[in-house]
Amino acid sequence: MRRMLVPVAALLLAPACSRQQAGTSPSPPQAAATVQAETLAPAEIVDIYEASGTVRARYTAAIAAKIAASIVEIRAREGDRVTAGQTLIVLDKRDLEANLRRAEAGRAEAQDAISETESAIAAARSNLELARVTHQRFADLLAKKSVSQQEFDESAARLQSAQAAVEMALSKRQQVEARRRQAEAEVVAANVAVGYAALAAPFAGMVTERRADPGSLATPGTPLLLIEQQGNLRLEAAVDESRLALVRAGESVQVRLDGLGRTVAGRVAEIVPSVDPGTRTLTAKIDLPAVAGLRAGMFGRAAFPAAKRSALLVPEAAVAEHGQMQSVFVAEGETARLRFVSLGAARDGRREVLAGLSPGEKIIVSHPPELVDGGRVVVREPAK
Repeated sequence: MRRMLVPVAALLLAPACSRQQAGTSPSPPQAAATVQAETLAPAEIVDIYEASGTVRARYTAAIAAKIAASIVEIRAREGDRVTAGQTLIVLDKRDLEANLRRAEAGRAEAQDAISETESAIAAARSNLELARVTHQRFADLLAKKSVSQQEFDESAARLQSAQAAVEMALSKRQQVEARRRQAEAEVVAANVAVGYAALAAPFAGMVTERRADPGSLATPGTPLLLIEQQGNLRLEAAVDESRLALVRAGESVQVRLDGLGRTVAGRVAEIVPSVDPGTRTLTAKIDLPAVAGLRAGMFGRAAFPAAKRSALLVPEAAVAEHGQMQSVFVAEGETARLRFVSLGAARDGRREVLAGLSPGEKIIVSHPPELVDGGRVVVREPAK
């Protein structure tokens, strides 16, 4: 029985082997993918220190009343653009106008008093001239023994009295003139006070906040509106005190505005000398160019160049993202090899290699669809 099983098994396996050989054909060789590659070499880079901050207006004004009065009208709301000199708030000025009329009446009264004193001076001078002539006549008559000594003395007394009357009239005119100047000053002050009833914009800008409504009482020094000048924005960035040497006034610096998705060139206009003891930072004020859509309150990051060092850089086009992992293809002769790497920040279209690659390796820049790990490649250097 055992000898009979062997031929049967052989007969059963033979058709299977023949079918396997008939259905199997050699795989065609894989076509080589043409790729661009560049040789990895160390390059000198500059480390960047980023200081974040907030975009603020260079000039901000708080519109406040100088007098205590009721608010009659507010002619602006948040977001309104205003021009320099535009009236924004109107206060109740009835009391102020009454004070002005009272001051003008006082000035008119003082002016009338001056006219009266001028007339009094003219009359006193006329009396003085008459007394002087009369006294001279009595002096001549006394020399001729035509009048008595008493009559002459009475003439001299009238002359002295006339002189005193002139001096008194002149003194009264000085007093009235002083009162007139005071009344004139009161009119000017009353006019200025009436002008305080209209609050105007000190410059062209945008109303960012409104803190009062018509009918409420405006008190001196209390802000009613806040205005920011448009077109003059700056980034106020917090700089660590240990990085102060990297920041210099007047230096150009790149500022990244995340809200606009763009980077602009700014200029360090001012460095606040005091250090915040809580955060150990100081403020660098960076002037920004006029950019469409840029508003106060936006977030920005200023990039300050730091130390130079050597590093390996790969083109961003050569990097493939796999979630939080990155990979590149390396050409080893005519074979593509997938390499997982650790990369740093982007720098002008390139990524710094932190781990996974070595100098001299050929990094495949172009990724054709047929490129796979272990696939055949034809490498050509990129055009220079």
